[in-house]
Amino acid sequence: MRIEDLDLREILSFDPRGGVIRFMGQRVVLFDAVALGLLRKELTNAFGTFAARGVLTRFGYAHGWRVGEALEHEHPDLWKEGKAGPFLPPLKGQFILGENVRTDGLGDAPLVETVWHRSYEAEQHLLHIGLSDEPVCWTSAAFASGYLSYKERREVYVIEDRCVGKGDSECHIAARFKERWGPELERHLPYYHMESIDHALQEVSSKLRRTERRLRERQAELERLATCSDQDTGLVARSEAMRRVLERARSVARTGSSVVVTGESGVGKEEVARLVHRSSERAGGPFVAVNCGAIPETLLERELFGHVKGAFTGAETDAVGLFEAADGGTLFLDEVGEVSPAMQVKLLRALQEREVRPVGDSRSRKVDVRIVAATNRDLAVEVASGRFRQDLFYRLNVIELRVPPLRDRPDDVVPLARCFLAKLSRSAHRPVTGFTAQVADLLVRYPWPGNVRELQNAVEYAVALSAGNQVGVDDLPEALRHAPPAPARPGVIRPLHEVEREHVLAALRTAGGNKVATAAGLHIGLATLYRKLKEYGEPAP
Repeated sequence: MRIEDLDLREILSFDPRGGVIRFMGQRVVLFDAVALGLLRKELTNAFGTFAARGVLTRFGYAHGWRVGEALEHEHPDLWKEGKAGPFLPPLKGQFILGENVRTDGLGDAPLVETVWHRSYEAEQHLLHIGLSDEPVCWTSAAFASGYLSYKERREVYVIEDRCVGKGDSECHIAARFKERWGPELERHLPYYHMESIDHALQEVSSKLRRTERRLRERQAELERLATCSDQDTGLVARSEAMRRVLERARSVARTGSSVVVTGESGVGKEEVARLVHRSSERAGGPFVAVNCGAIPETLLERELFGHVKGAFTGAETDAVGLFEAADGGTLFLDEVGEVSPAMQVKLLRALQEREVRPVGDSRSRKVDVRIVAATNRDLAVEVASGRFRQDLFYRLNVIELRVPPLRDRPDDVVPLARCFLAKLSRSAHRPVTGFTAQVADLLVRYPWPGNVRELQNAVEYAVALSAGNQVGVDDLPEALRHAPPAPARPGVIRPLHEVEREHVLAALRTAGGNKVATAAGLHIGLATLYRKLKEYGEPAP
């Protein structure tokens, strides 16, 4: 049989009903090309490119060597002819063979020089890993190396210099005897040597162990820092007041009624609104938030209800409003107390009729949304003054969730600060892991007029300035550094020495660390101040 007559019918045997498949007498298994691509991706992700390429190279080399043995044994006539090698990979589906040139390999010309089209390796590498800086037909090139080495009974290496996987129009390879390659071969040999791969895998294993250790340390650190007691919400609720708010939010979430979340600016009203959504039957739908106070009245109508093409100058296409965008979910109307009287009428109609009319449209559209509103105003006072419609107030305020200010829940301050510290230090790549005891005292003492938002900003400020792994007093914003002594809470009697310590240290900070001025301001002797500071564990002058 001539090489031109070689096809799969001659060398592939199988039972059409399935079972054992043989290629040139050797048992083979069919694999999906995408599955092989995924294997390449998993090897690369798990062990790195070097080790993955080494494994696939040695696999390809062994495969080529085995095919050479099988061809010599099963088709000795083709083996003697010596031209079958380039035609075997195409028969196995690896690529389509292009121009192929063969020489004796003893001169300057390569032993084999050929072009491959539609390489499955290049295709799968692009699909799963992306464009490469280097040729990626590792298995096919090594297959050719193994086959040629077996045939020539001496070391032959195939190098790919153009590859579709790195953006070239075709895959081009050349094969030479080992001694004919020169320095160019050196960087390819490690992929064929098991000891090189073993070394790479040892390095990978070492790196993995170090990474796992760092992850364990980081996990322990996060467990220390991220002390959010409510794991379902991400909200801190150490205080009894905040626990009651979250419990009530979960309860009302199941009712489907409209909810108004009230509280000062920065207390976390939107997070409570998100909890209501996540705990409701609408959790699978969208949660859409809009700050009504930040959008002018003319734009708010379009934002909420949408518009049709040609409704106004510049309306070149239809636009879906937030009511429709939130269909099947929850629409969060933040700062609803800022909505103008005219807009209140349109909002009321949408809530009553459960339908919206886009600007410029003559037809209304049905919507199914749950409304959760939020405001830092007292809506009852706004209704009494005529600034907020009473009917809209009753439509919105079916259930009220009042979030207490941070100053009324001091038990939440330090846990909240630790949560922010863990998140911000990680995003800023800073090794800040905690607060000094003095800083923790200051955090609890400060009244936090800006509530949780101000606390987060203060922690971010401290992370940016901290030079060590703990936030110290000097890392805090000035307002915090000069916080007054914490007022006594109802039912709590604090020891006199504790109150005295806080007062003396606050005076020292106010005097900028000047002990003479501090002693004079406290009407005590300098020696007395030194003694007290020593008792408090403060550094000597």
